[in-house]
Amino acid sequence: MARQTLAQKAEAKAAQAAADAAERTRERRSNLRVIRRVAPYLWPPGQPGIKARVVLSLIFLLVARLVSVGTPFLYKAAVDSLGGQTRGDGWLLAVGAIGLTVAYGMARLGSIGFNELRDAIFVRVGQGAIRKLALETFTHIHRLSMRYHITRKTGGLSRIIERGVKGVDFLLRFLLLSVGPLILELTMVTIIFAWVFDWRYAAVVAVTIALYVTFTFRITEWRVGIRRQMNEQDTDANQKAIDSLLNFETVKYFGAETREAARYDKAMEGYEAAAVKTGLSLSALNFGQGLIITTGLVIVMVMAAVGVQEGRLTVGDFVMVNAYMIQITLPLNFLGTVYREIRQALVDMGEMFDLLDQPAEVKDKPGAPDLKIKGGEIALRDLHFAYEPDRQILKGIDLTVPAGKTVAIVGPSGSGKSTIGRLLFRFYDVTGGALKIDGQDVRDVTSQSLHDAIGVVPQDTVLFNDTVLYNIAYGRPEASRDEILAAAKAARIHDFIESLPEGYETKVGERGLKLSGGEKQRVGIARTILKNPPILLLDEATSALDTQTEKDIQDSLDAMGRGRTVITIAHRLSTIADADRIVVLDAGRISEEGTHDDLLAKGGRYAAMWARQSAGLDEEDEDEDGPRVASAAGA
Repeated sequence: MARQTLAQKAEAKAAQAAADAAERTRERRSNLRVIRRVAPYLWPPGQPGIKARVVLSLIFLLVARLVSVGTPFLYKAAVDSLGGQTRGDGWLLAVGAIGLTVAYGMARLGSIGFNELRDAIFVRVGQGAIRKLALETFTHIHRLSMRYHITRKTGGLSRIIERGVKGVDFLLRFLLLSVGPLILELTMVTIIFAWVFDWRYAAVVAVTIALYVTFTFRITEWRVGIRRQMNEQDTDANQKAIDSLLNFETVKYFGAETREAARYDKAMEGYEAAAVKTGLSLSALNFGQGLIITTGLVIVMVMAAVGVQEGRLTVGDFVMVNAYMIQITLPLNFLGTVYREIRQALVDMGEMFDLLDQPAEVKDKPGAPDLKIKGGEIALRDLHFAYEPDRQILKGIDLTVPAGKTVAIVGPSGSGKSTIGRLLFRFYDVTGGALKIDGQDVRDVTSQSLHDAIGVVPQDTVLFNDTVLYNIAYGRPEASRDEILAAAKAARIHDFIESLPEGYETKVGERGLKLSGGEKQRVGIARTILKNPPILLLDEATSALDTQTEKDIQDSLDAMGRGRTVITIAHRLSTIADADRIVVLDAGRISEEGTHDDLLAKGGRYAAMWARQSAGLDEEDEDEDGPRVASAAGA
């Protein structure tokens, strides 16, 4: 049994080693993929100005390194001159100790100056690349389907973008402008030691650097895992904080401040533990680096001191050896940090590029034409749809909404009402059958033209944290102020806005929390009126309003719907009694359809729903037939 246990342990250890090796291989490939993805932003085709900046930056980088490596020679000459050890009567004697000291200072200043020129020229390249990548990522996220967004945590998504963009900035600056120059300088110093002194000095320097780099990379690899845990805990804590703040009212309703604080603190506890490990490992890294570099420094200095005592070297040579060792020590001290940050930047950028590689579920066909509205007829032909393969929502819907008519869709929770609205706006593509507008399949036209043709007033209007004017104008940004005011008046909210201290310039707060539900809904209606689309989708558009306001708004909606094709998804049946046609959905199929009077006369499902509501017995909430996302799209 013991042998079997040992054999099992050895097999498990071998399997783990193989898995680790495979993970390292995948990570290397991922890192190479990231670098390949970033490279075009540094050398963009068709932009000679950017390329010229990169080339000029590299030239200044090389000059700065050459000046930096040559500076200790001046230091040595000045020391020898002061000690009377200058050999020959050449230019060194002529310049003298003071002149050499001034030249040394000028060389140091020149090195700094060329480095700063390099950074000043390159900064536009780096920031331009960051801007392009950030815009590309932001645009791509908006292209992704609703299915993707409802399965992602907004806080975590924003963190991925934030860290990815910062990673690009770090990688461009340090990989090109720090690691490259460091390698060049270390190579040049090693060659100088072999040339000016002898191979033993170069060997000590090379071994010291090799040990230092190996130790640094090994420890940093270990620390990267800890940093990854810290990032995960940071993302989790950030997500919990955003969740809690977005649901501020709910937290208050249930007196859950202490509970939310404890939940957040639990996430921060994991972050704290990972951060402590990171700090301790950093101390171990710094001490090990110091030990290696100091040992190498002492060995080389002892060798130089012996050379001075034996008369083979001057005091200036001794000082030059020290200057070179200190010169390479300073950048090496940052190597661990730079390597770790580059590794982390590659991880962060990898996550961002994974996001960019996420395919859009709903996308336009190549060369798709714009939607041409002739009247606005909507036709659902044998329409099938499922959010998941084993969760069929719509099961063969055949429905025609004539141009300029109003059709109301009602039914119990899960019947598929709101799903039809999402398919019309093409948040998802149908899985069977077709959905057409004026004979044009919505999958065959551009999404932009489709969205332009449809105005949506959702059940929960979400506003931007900006002014009332901005939120109404969102329906048509180019609209004049008079048109915006007219839309507000039509939505019966103009007088309320005028009563605010700052009027139309009043900020509505995060998600419009400074306004009541009814006020937010009226702002949403106003911006849809301003958009002036040929097709309207009203998804419980008056659900947040009191009875009197609902009647006022209903008049506005009725007026707005005249001459337009309107689909109304309703819970309160009183709001759709005047619809040209009422469709009752049940379990993804049409169970009844007709006018209000026809359906009451049938005595079926609609009549039962009407009777319950007339008696004050409300139906169950009816808008959960699919994933819920508060959306202001088109509203």
